[in-house]
Amino acid sequence: MGFYKISKLVLASMFKKPATLMYPVVKREWQERTRGNIGIDEAGCILCGICVKKCPTNAIKVSKEDRTWAIARMQCIQCGSCVEVCPKKCLIMNPMYTSPDTVKVVDTMLIPEQQKQEKAASE
Repeated sequence: MGFYKISKLVLASMFKKPATLMYPVVKREWQERTRGNIGIDEAGCILCGICVKKCPTNAIKVSKEDRTWAIARMQCIQCGSCVEVCPKKCLIMNPMYTSPDTVKVVDTMLIPEQQKQEKAASE
């Protein structure tokens, strides 16, 4: 009795399309609203710190003295709160996930000074 059920399932599966993608051959297409990892446009950041206040896990750190913006990738839950409240819209949600790792990574970005950029643009 069990043999007939299994053979019926096997035969039905042989003539259907695969349910999964053939990953190395067919790359995944990301949806429009996919929540991935947080990216930043360093040139547009004004170091206001609103993203730090809105982050529910305190994964983002901003230092105005050192002109750095840092994010703890393994602490971030990809909620997108920081992206929504950024006044300059320099934070973006990249459509790819943070790769798994055995160590906690903190990405630190150096933010260039706005005055130097404005002088260079006017010359």
